[in-house]
Amino acid sequence: MSTLTLKGKVKFFLENKGYGFVTDLSSLTDYFFHCSNTIEKNLQKEEQVTFELEEGKRGLKAVNIKRNL
Repeated sequence: MSTLTLKGKVKFFLENKGYGFVTDLSSLTDYFFHCSNTIEKNLQKEEQVTFELEEGKRGLKAVNIKRNL
């Protein structure tokens, strides 16, 4: 099974709470993410990233978030 990698940007990240949202640049949809599902730490607002989607308890969530180099 292949996984689709999406391009996006960090909408916000609350480091003290450990979660945030990323916006998919192609659909402008926002997806929740938790810091346990990110490869990168200390993500900043508006930072360009790639990510994958995974079905969670409350719908789709962003996982495997990586900074664009």
